[in-house]
Amino acid sequence: MSSAILVVGGGFSGLTAALEAAEVGYDVYIVEKQPFLGGRVAQLSKYFPKLCPPSCGLEIQFQRIKNNPRIKFFTQATVTSVKGEAGNYTVSVHIEPRRTAPNSADFSLLASMLKGEKPNEFEFNLSTRKPLYYSTPFAFPHRYVLDVEGLSKEDQITLAKNKGISMAENARDIELLVGSVVIATGWKPYDLHNLKNLGSGAVPNCISNMQMERLSAPGGFTNGVIKRPSDGAKPKNVAFVQCAGSRDENHLNYCSYICCMASLKQAQYVREQHPDAKVTIYYIDLRTPGRYTNFRDKITADPMVRLVKGKVAGVEACDNGDVLLEVEDVLNGWKSKARHDLVVLATGMQPSLTKADNHFGVTLDEDGFVVNGEEKGIFVAGCAKEPLDVMRSAQSGTSAALKAIQTVRGR
Repeated sequence: MSSAILVVGGGFSGLTAALEAAEVGYDVYIVEKQPFLGGRVAQLSKYFPKLCPPSCGLEIQFQRIKNNPRIKFFTQATVTSVKGEAGNYTVSVHIEPRRTAPNSADFSLLASMLKGEKPNEFEFNLSTRKPLYYSTPFAFPHRYVLDVEGLSKEDQITLAKNKGISMAENARDIELLVGSVVIATGWKPYDLHNLKNLGSGAVPNCISNMQMERLSAPGGFTNGVIKRPSDGAKPKNVAFVQCAGSRDENHLNYCSYICCMASLKQAQYVREQHPDAKVTIYYIDLRTPGRYTNFRDKITADPMVRLVKGKVAGVEACDNGDVLLEVEDVLNGWKSKARHDLVVLATGMQPSLTKADNHFGVTLDEDGFVVNGEEKGIFVAGCAKEPLDVMRSAQSGTSAALKAIQTVRGR
C-alpha cells in the first residue's frame, strides 16, 4: 500500500484536496497541465460569494503549499498512464520543460526585448504575449516560462547569452507511486466557434463571459478597463446573452449552474465602471440558487439594467463595430433586432477531461463528466464531476480528500 495521494489538476478544488490531505499528514503530488497553479479562478476578476479578487483566496493557498513539505507539484505536466489498483497505483507523468532557472528571477526586462509575439491563451486570445512570460502578478510558481515556438531568430540569439535561460532543457517522464487519485481536471468554456448563429467567435465585439472577466481584471491586459476589443471605445449599451450553447441538444445539453450569476456579476462590473451605461440581459430562466437571490435582486433593481425573457437567435456585426441581435421577448410577444455596442455570450462549462485523456479507467457520461471510480480509489472533485461555483468546488475538494485518505489507510 502506498500512502501518497495524486491530485490531477491545480485549480481551486484540486488545491483544496491536496492541502486537506497534506495537512493531516499525507504525501500529495499535484499534476497540473498549465505552467501555473490556480485554474480558472486565476482568470476571474472576482468570484462569489464575497466577490473577492482571485488573489485573495489563491495567494493563501499558494503560501500553504510553499510551507508544506508533504506537497510536491509538477506544472506543464500530464498523466500518460495509470496502472495498478486502489492502494497501489503506478502513474506515469510527462513534464514539458520550463527552460528558465529554478528561482524567482525577474525576466520582465528580457521578455520586453523579445520580438516574437503569440496569442495570449490566458487572456482568451484578446491580446498577445511574449514567448517569455508570466501569467499574472500573483502567479505560482513565481517563475517565468519560455515558449520556444514563439521565438524569432533574433530572440534565440538574445536568449542564448542569458545564464538564466536553458534552451536545451528537454521534456522528461517520471513515475509516481500512489494509493489513491483525485481527479480535479476542471472545466473549459464552450467554444464560441461552435455557435454559428451567434457569430462563431468572428464578431469582434461579441465576446464570451470569460473574455469579459479578463477585460474586467485589474491584473489583465486592459488593467481592468472594460472597453470594446475592436476599437477600445467605452461601451454604453451592453447585452448579456444567456445559455449561449447551453440547454441545447446540439451543443451542451445541460445548465452550467453559474452562468446567470456570472452575467449578473458582470453587469455590476459594467455599471460600477460606466455609470451611464445601459445593460440588457436576454435570458430563458434566470437561475440564482440559494444565497445568490439577494444579489440578483440588488442588480435587477438598478433602473439601468433591463431583463428580457427570450432567446437570441442571431448575431450580426455592424460597420461601426456595433452588434445587431435578433431577439424575442416572450412576455410581450414580439421579435425584433436590437443594436448593442458590446455583447457578452454566457457560454457554458464543459469538462476538460476528454476520452483521450482518461487514463484512469473512470466512466464519463455523454457530456464528459466523471460518474464513477470510487470503487477503484479514484475520486472526483470540482467541475470534473458537475458544474459548480468556487465555494462548492472547494467543498467537493475536501470531500474527495477525505475519501482518498480512507483508501490509502485501507478504509
